Amino acid sequence: MVDFEETTADVRMAQYESGTRTPKERLVIDVAHALDVSPQALDVPDIDSYVGPIHTLFAIEDLYGLKINSIDGELCLTLDKAKGVIYLSMIDMFSAWQKEAEKLKNGEISEEDYDTWRYNYPRIEAERTRERLDVLRKEKQGEAHEQTNRFSE
Repeated sequence: MVDFEETTADVRMAQYESGTRTPKERLVIDVAHALDVSPQALDVPDIDSYVGPIHTLFAIEDLYGLKINSIDGELCLTLDKAKGVIYLSMIDMFSAWQKEAEKLKNGEISEEDYDTWRYNYPRIEAERTRERLDVLRKEKQGEAHEQTNRFSE
């Protein structure tokens, strides 16, 4: 087990959990061993190796219902509809991502445009939604104005 003094154990663990302190590698290994989990499951993922991203996907599975499946012999990631509101939020985000990726694939946008979208998500999506709503409002105002003019004639 991990050797913390009882008087400081809860404070130290809270600091590690909040990110105000970073545990040494040996401590992470010891805690992981005590919990019977991989050390990577307890640490901020190192995306420079293949192990870090897989643990990130495991965490996303637990939190957001991302599931690994097979469709026509191809591995794929799917969302669990049973997650309700989480599913609806995730499907919106994944759909936006897929649309941008499709634009890149079709040559409609450049790699730079795609990166700009990714690095500024969700702000860019919010701006696009606001622009679409503004257009709809103007169209509705125009229709209302036309109806008012017809009734006044």
